[in-house]
Amino acid sequence: MDHDKTGCQAPPEGPILCINNCGFFGSPATMNLCSKCHKDLMLKQEQAKLAASSIGSIVNGSSSSSGNESPAVAAAAAADIQTKPLEPKPISVPLFGSGLQSDEAKPMEGPKRCTSCNKRVGLTGFNCRCGNLFCAVHRYSDKHDCPYDYRTAARNAIAKANPTVKAEKLDKI
Repeated sequence: MDHDKTGCQAPPEGPILCINNCGFFGSPATMNLCSKCHKDLMLKQEQAKLAASSIGSIVNGSSSSSGNESPAVAAAAAADIQTKPLEPKPISVPLFGSGLQSDEAKPMEGPKRCTSCNKRVGLTGFNCRCGNLFCAVHRYSDKHDCPYDYRTAARNAIAKANPTVKAEKLDKI
């Protein structure tokens, strides 16, 4: 009875699914979208506003500089510019207290996997001398057909560690 007088509505009986059918639940505050879909929608709207303002400035700037161009050509050029999709670029934000800022941001790598069987190895992976990463089964050189020449490497290491000693030649009396 009190709801009729104040104009308030009772909350819905069950959760509302996202209208984009992504499988998550939406809310009336986000236009019945889940948080991810709502964020994507807001991002697209901002990009559309920026594109419209930049196209407007391009059309206004180009029409004033070249007066012989017809408005239909300018509108076609604006339509060509507008059809190109804008891709968001990742923004790296330095952490508070990080002393050095690097110009090159290290790309995020996926999970580490065995080169032979593509099994996820995580921290337990074994780096071979051939430069690949392997699981516990394929870590030995005979299990993954390793191209590294262990025999030549061992010979070179022994030769480097044990140089030949030559005695000085003495004149025999």
